[in-house]
Amino acid sequence: MSKDITIIGAGLVGSLLSIYLSKRGYKVKVFERRGDMRKEKISAGRSINLALSDRGIKALEEVGIMDELRKICIPMHGRYIHNADGSTAFQRYGKEGQFINSVSRGELNKQLMNHAELHGAKILFNQKCESIDWRTNTVTFDHDTALISQSAELIFAADGAYSAARLQHQLQYDRFQYSQYYIDFGYKELNIPPGEDGNFRMEKNALHIWPRGNYMLIALPNIDGSFTCTLFFPFEGEPSFASLNTKEKVKTFFEKTFTDAVPMMPTLEDDFFNNPTSSLVTVRCFPWIREDRFALIGDAAHAIVPFFGQGMNCGFEDCSVLNSLMDQYGDDWEAVLQEYQELRKPDGDAIAELALNNFIEMRDKVADPKFLLQKKIEARLHEKYPDKWIPAYSQVTFSPHIRYSEALNRGQKQEAIMKEVMQMPDIERKWDSNDVDQMILNQIG
Repeated sequence: MSKDITIIGAGLVGSLLSIYLSKRGYKVKVFERRGDMRKEKISAGRSINLALSDRGIKALEEVGIMDELRKICIPMHGRYIHNADGSTAFQRYGKEGQFINSVSRGELNKQLMNHAELHGAKILFNQKCESIDWRTNTVTFDHDTALISQSAELIFAADGAYSAARLQHQLQYDRFQYSQYYIDFGYKELNIPPGEDGNFRMEKNALHIWPRGNYMLIALPNIDGSFTCTLFFPFEGEPSFASLNTKEKVKTFFEKTFTDAVPMMPTLEDDFFNNPTSSLVTVRCFPWIREDRFALIGDAAHAIVPFFGQGMNCGFEDCSVLNSLMDQYGDDWEAVLQEYQELRKPDGDAIAELALNNFIEMRDKVADPKFLLQKKIEARLHEKYPDKWIPAYSQVTFSPHIRYSEALNRGQKQEAIMKEVMQMPDIERKWDSNDVDQMILNQIG
């Protein structure tokens, strides 16, 4: 093979990319800022749970490890809504038999690193990217205060939303465009432990949501019977992370707002003050590449908020697209990287927009009867006319053949149609009539 490849970052995307490249016979070295999570007790990253869906699964199947990873996945067939009045409702994802998977970020990362090493990739830990010399394509790493230089013919930056490699790229690239956008909400991890008998305290095969208008609590199942909860909440104002500044205030607020969750959260107050409050950022940048020598991938290229569950899936799809381009262009890396950028940049921008929009849906609309009726109409249309109407969520989550940018465009057109439908007189009574079907079909064309 013509190139020695350096990957900066041994997170999910960097580890998966190293498997793809090693299987093709490339000599791959991966440099990771943190210690080896397989040997040390360290944080797995931003969130403990992730939602693995069809785009990510497609990539994992391509490298031949998905069957093994199913052992650490819990299928989630829909949203389990916990309303403020104490009532609950189950909203199925997609069609019968379609589901997303709750998976531990740490466990998944460990298994990906194991497979990377099995295929010949070398992973070096405690290596912090300090600088890149673009004339010689040499990366300097800080390893225990000693500076070590590594030359490579091709460098991939897979070191996340706050990528050190991207910073080196943008500082020395004329006309590099960069934006980061923080929403006014942060998040905090909380915990629902297993029941006394080790069983799940709530429905196991669902993503649980407590939608409360301006904020929400969600919970994803873990294989040990626990649930990882995440509170998405304003930083400032009333209520907010700033205003809940004593254990008494936290207890009172949760008992009033998330009433059915509190009895399942024995360490709530301690978790609230011991676990960090983290911010949520969207990163857009361009260009992602330098000739045949460098490329950004995953969050380093397109960090997004987590409300569509697509951050990891999008990064894995980056790897899959690169792999298909290697099939097409072989070792012509200039052609591979140029087309990779042309294909993935609009898709990265599109999923960023979709993810921001989905926050409003999850925290607010899922409890709105009008919205639920709209989703009912869309699900019925999809059942009757699967080639003509695919709900936006299904396009993103269960249709890896549809690009994110295409899903965004289609979704916007469908939303405009549904806006008209929902304004039809007496829609609550005739929502499943042929008249409604015909009106929609006429608009689709």
